[in-house]
Amino acid sequence: MANDELIAALRDADAVQYGEFELSHGGTSEYYVDKYLFETDPHCLELIAEAFAERIDDEKLAGVALGAVPLVAVTSVETGQPYVIARKQKKEYGTANLIEGHLDDGEEIVVLEDIATTGQSAVDAVEALRDAGATVDRVVVVVDRNEGGRENLAEIDVELESLVTAEELLADS
Repeated sequence: MANDELIAALRDADAVQYGEFELSHGGTSEYYVDKYLFETDPHCLELIAEAFAERIDDEKLAGVALGAVPLVAVTSVETGQPYVIARKQKKEYGTANLIEGHLDDGEEIVVLEDIATTGQSAVDAVEALRDAGATVDRVVVVVDRNEGGRENLAEIDVELESLVTAEELLADS
C-alpha cells in the first residue's frame, strides 16, 4: 500500500486539524492529528491494518489502551496474529491486570500505537510488557510527529517505525 493512499484517507477523515491544541504531554501545537476520527473510519482502519500487516513478522501484537485497541484488533484480524492490550494502569477490580490477554514468558511482541509525540505511552507499554516477561524491541505507529518519540524509545533499545510522518501528512495540505 502506498503512503499516499493512507495520507489521503487520513485527510479525508478530517483527522488533521489546524489551530492551537494542547497535547497529552503538556505542550502545544498548531496542528492536531485526531486519532478518534481515523480510528472510527472503516477505510482508514482497513488501510492501517494492511500497512501494519506488511511490517509484522511472527510477533504477537500489543496495543496501548485505549487509543491503539481498534488498531491492534483490526491488525490481528488482518494478520491472524493474537494480541494483548497494555493498560496505562491496573484496574482496581476484576483481575487487576496491567496486560490483558494471554502472554507467554519470553514471547516476542511488537507494539502498535496511534500517534507518537514524545513516545511516553509507548515507553510505558514496552516497560509493562517487559515486566510481564515479553521481549519487545519495536513499536510501529500510524503517525510519528517527530517530537522525540524515536529518541525516547531508543533509550530503552526500542526501534520506532511509522506508517507516515507528520511532515508527510502536513505537506501540501
